[in-house]
Amino acid sequence: MRRLLLLIVLLLPCSLVLAHGSTQEPKDAQRLRVLVYSNTADYRHEEIPAVNRWLVLQGDKHAMEVDVTEHWKDLQPESLAKYQVLVLNNANALAEVIPAAQREAVEAWYGAGGGIVGLHAALVRQQGWPWLSELGGCDFDSDSEYVKAKVLVDPEAKDHPAVKGQPDEFWYEADWTNHTRSVTGLPGFQVLLRVDESTYEPVRDLFKELGGKPMGEDHPIAWTNTSGGGRFFYTQLGHDVRSLDTPFGRRHVMSAIRWAAASEAVENRAEENGAAERGARAEGPIER
Repeated sequence: MRRLLLLIVLLLPCSLVLAHGSTQEPKDAQRLRVLVYSNTADYRHEEIPAVNRWLVLQGDKHAMEVDVTEHWKDLQPESLAKYQVLVLNNANALAEVIPAAQREAVEAWYGAGGGIVGLHAALVRQQGWPWLSELGGCDFDSDSEYVKAKVLVDPEAKDHPAVKGQPDEFWYEADWTNHTRSVTGLPGFQVLLRVDESTYEPVRDLFKELGGKPMGEDHPIAWTNTSGGGRFFYTQLGHDVRSLDTPFGRRHVMSAIRWAAASEAVENRAEENGAAERGARAEGPIER
């Protein structure tokens, strides 16, 4: 009996290590891999590093493995293959900082089911990359001061995870961008949020002098595009951490990243893999 108890005591630590390892490995395997790219060739927002840090910390809280880069070498095909989502943190005029071969790699990765999330200035001066400009649907015209304004949820988008649970109208503080056109009605696009220009001054003085124009009644501030094989999400939030680190901001961006990761191509592959696994189980174990 003493020998049996001694054997149990000796084996117990080993069993605990194995149990811990067996639960930890699937957890790590389920973590979403996200690459944040924040290089710029146009105006560089001072808070880009702070937003990068915020994305890493929030990602860790939401089972996401978030890496940050400003080098085009991290956009090679073999590097992109590690990630489900590419977040463009105020990354602008990208044709000037990302070589053509790496831009093509991003396009191919997206076409195979990758997801892209653009924050705030991600749609600034992207005409040099026609693919990204078309994916986003518009470019930058001007913006407002950092002010509180009324935000409207599009009735057709109430169930989208990035806005679900929000009231039809709510007040939010940010600096609001005016784009070159509205994406409403463009093929593949869905507007999630609009801002009511009657509740704030849409063009700040600097851009008034430069001929900046408000967008009027149809002023989208968050939308999606599901054409081209992957999922694209854009939000005007993200100029700085203030516009992100609120209950809505955190939920909005983290949900956007998760939504972007679940492209139809990825879901189809998962379904095919699941069907293959079920078929293998139905056939029984392979005799060796």
